[in-house]
Amino acid sequence: MLYPKNPLAQTVIQLCKAKNIQHIVISPGSRNAPLTIGFTNDPYFSCYSIVDERCAGFFALGIAQQLESPVVLVCTSGSALLNYYPAVAEAFYSDIPLVILSADRPKYLIGIGDGQTINQKNVFENHILNSANLKLNFEHGPKNNNEAEPAIIKSIENKLERILGVKQELDDENETKINTALNRAISSNGPVHINIPFEEPLYETTDKLEVKPKVIDVEVRKKKIDDFFIQECYDDWNSYSKKMILIGANQPNKIEQQILDDLSKDNSVIVFTETTSNVHNKQFFNSIDKIIAPLTEEEFKQLQPDVLVTFGGLIVSKKIKGFLRKFQPKHHWHIDKKHANDTFFCLDKHIEATPNQFFNALLPRLTHFVKSDYKPFWNDVKSHRENKQLTYLNDIPYSDFKVFDAVLKAIPEQSILQLGNSSAVRYAQLFDLKKSIQVFCNRGTSGIDGSTSTAIGCAKARKEQTTLITGDLSFFYDSNALWNNFIPNNFRIILVNNQGGGIFRILPGDKNSKKFETFFETTHDLTAKHLCKMYDFDYATAINEKQLKTQLKTFFTETNQPKLLEIFTPRIINDQVLLDYFKFIK
Repeated sequence: MLYPKNPLAQTVIQLCKAKNIQHIVISPGSRNAPLTIGFTNDPYFSCYSIVDERCAGFFALGIAQQLESPVVLVCTSGSALLNYYPAVAEAFYSDIPLVILSADRPKYLIGIGDGQTINQKNVFENHILNSANLKLNFEHGPKNNNEAEPAIIKSIENKLERILGVKQELDDENETKINTALNRAISSNGPVHINIPFEEPLYETTDKLEVKPKVIDVEVRKKKIDDFFIQECYDDWNSYSKKMILIGANQPNKIEQQILDDLSKDNSVIVFTETTSNVHNKQFFNSIDKIIAPLTEEEFKQLQPDVLVTFGGLIVSKKIKGFLRKFQPKHHWHIDKKHANDTFFCLDKHIEATPNQFFNALLPRLTHFVKSDYKPFWNDVKSHRENKQLTYLNDIPYSDFKVFDAVLKAIPEQSILQLGNSSAVRYAQLFDLKKSIQVFCNRGTSGIDGSTSTAIGCAKARKEQTTLITGDLSFFYDSNALWNNFIPNNFRIILVNNQGGGIFRILPGDKNSKKFETFFETTHDLTAKHLCKMYDFDYATAINEKQLKTQLKTFFTETNQPKLLEIFTPRIINDQVLLDYFKFIK
């Protein structure tokens, strides 16, 4: 097998292999040649070449999101590294493991005006779990005319290194740094950065593996929940008749079914979920905004919980964040092994456990349920809202609202749904989805910049059909995502094109002014037709309800190329249809 001759590159690659990190996303470059040579010549690794580093970052994130294990990103030196930053930030806030391997210039070439060189050390400082800055055993350094022959100098310095043991110390230090970074990505589910200086020559190879780095095992610390702490939670839980559980973004099938069943039987408990929660029960409230958007001040007080328990990732609904900040519970507990966000400014317990661990410790202590009409009352409200929504859908004209109803009903069973940010994920909250559909969205930073790339990475990692529903601004922003040779034929994109950032039209301001259209809504006349032709996507369109229904009948059938359906909706009326909806369902 062919190896890079560079020992530092060999060390990094062998430690990735030792940690069972298999998927490697590489962007082309010269300084990272030792890594590229090593990864691509080892059949253990699955390597992907993605030219655009920003797209590569989100593509890797999509794979890691699905596998729930680290994926490596490899880039050359300079600004290439900075293009990973949006994906790094998303991974940081969404607890997704990424390993960034950046090639760098030797220290003596940094800060002197050498090409393709920036200060790469700790460049992700505020959004990274670990930054490892490796060191070279030997740098050529600058030359001058008064120096002796470089070969003689190098020979002398190498002898000194051996005598002083400097080389071994540096090897040990580098190996420890690499192990620590990789272990942190694995154990804490987040991004880490390993910055690797490479001296020229960069393309030399060997058929011998010259390193045998030490492997430091990942420490797994099992923390038992203290009985006194659980008793304290039990006492509070059993003292109140209004408990609310709010579940954020959550991996599918993570919460034990028995826990969900037990919670659904308690009339003193309301469970609010979102499409990204991937939790289903007929007794739960799966459309938060549908319930709370039309409420009066008095009704908000009726809904106000005594105890709020949260777990999962970030919440989509701005309305429930506003509600719980104004009508704060007496207690807010957040369940998470890593961190607890004080989202509602009243957090008093961080339960450092998984939801399964906590509820399996708490629920068996409940010998009886607290008598309450909390859930029955709001169940009646839910039924009323659902009936009103059906009436509203029959009465409204063709619009975004009607499109999302039709599209979400058409998503196949046992498939994966990726949602673009902004309007796509928010519309999805208003509709029921089939239980077998797994839903994902980049809600860590809630940016529109990498939704398509993430969905493609997801599709590559899974056998099930993956569908991305996205808006036009998000799609065109990330159009380089389609410059990708790894898109499976069963990948589908549904592009809702309302000729701008339509969601901005529901915000306060003069939405009919030229400045608003240019700088907020960002109106345009772009279509995806020519992009699809360039990237070999099957392309279809719909401009009205009849065409939409016709296209959806065959859109998800098996084909020999990925497909995109571009649905054009009227730009002007979408906002009013949505605003009127919340008035109507009351």
